[in-house]
Amino acid sequence: MAKKVVATLKTGTGKEYSKVITMVKSPKTGAYSFKEAIVHNDHIKDAIAASQENK
Repeated sequence: MAKKVVATLKTGTGKEYSKVITMVKSPKTGAYSFKEAIVHNDHIKDAIAASQENK
């Protein structure tokens, strides 16, 4: 299975996506947590803006 994943990431389709990690503060406790999302490279700014609006 790992060979298949590595093979798809080396092709052109795997390079079109990036992992976006945003830090979110909990309103109840004040603790920080991290949200991860795999986003197409064209929509990275939209994903970051959406996470900042949810504060």
